[in-house]
Amino acid sequence: MSTFSKYVKLKKDRARYGWDKAKRMKVCYLFIAPYAILFFTFYILPMLTSIYYSFTYYNILEPARFIGFDNYINLILQDEIFLTAVKNTFIIAIVTGPVGYMLSFLFAWFINELPRWLRTIAVVIFYAPSIAGNAYYIFGIIFRGDIYGYLNSILTEFGIIDAPVLWLSNPTYILPVCIIVILWMSMGTGFLSFVAGLQGVDPALYEAGYVDGIRNRWQELYFVTLPSMKPMLMFGAVMSITQAFGVCDVTMALAGYPSTDYAARTVVTHLFDYGYSRFEMGYASAIATLLFLVMILCNKIIQSALRKVGT
Repeated sequence: MSTFSKYVKLKKDRARYGWDKAKRMKVCYLFIAPYAILFFTFYILPMLTSIYYSFTYYNILEPARFIGFDNYINLILQDEIFLTAVKNTFIIAIVTGPVGYMLSFLFAWFINELPRWLRTIAVVIFYAPSIAGNAYYIFGIIFRGDIYGYLNSILTEFGIIDAPVLWLSNPTYILPVCIIVILWMSMGTGFLSFVAGLQGVDPALYEAGYVDGIRNRWQELYFVTLPSMKPMLMFGAVMSITQAFGVCDVTMALAGYPSTDYAARTVVTHLFDYGYSRFEMGYASAIATLLFLVMILCNKIIQSALRKVGT
């Protein structure tokens, strides 16, 4: 028998074995069917529909008309505002993604060393900004562009500035201010997963580590703690990337819509503009598809890097 024939036979045997195993586990598939149906209906199907509409001209009022790659060509070669949005989004993602991720882990690590009652209070305090809904409006008062803004009032009182600074109108300051607010709100689900992961590390591993030669807390962190909570690190990385690339509400609430000189324009804001203001759903779908592909690529890169931790 030739090598190719053996390969084909092996594939057929594996397929037959997989099908027989699936038939034996059919009751299990019935249990997961409700979730699978909902996941396909509200996640997979909309994603596939968006990819299809990205190759069409579709304004809701008229039937979708296939135009090939025109939306993508216009986005990359002709839409200067989109390129500005891409630049702003990557700046936000590069700063708030890794920094927010590391801060979430470090704060979770420090909090884990506290007594139980104090740890519970600290977790609530750090997690509160992410569940406070429109808490970023507080920063609208802090960075208000007149003398009644808290920051302008303090700086004027100490003689640092002579006139109020337009923090949320001047293109020089808009993006840094938004980044500060986004970092403040980055203690979300990833932070909770880190806290849970640290609580789940077996204390016996630390004892074994010290027997094997670990001498300080940093070695303990790298050789024991991080390898023991890789699933939480992966989950936190995915959540951090998703939040970093999905920024929209904060910039719109603080800098307005549109912001001055599009200084706070992000890809999601651009998508919102074409999807909900102009109703150009085909163009908006192209933006969403590109964003989806970039997020998948970044997730793969981060996951590949995290797999090497502690190895």
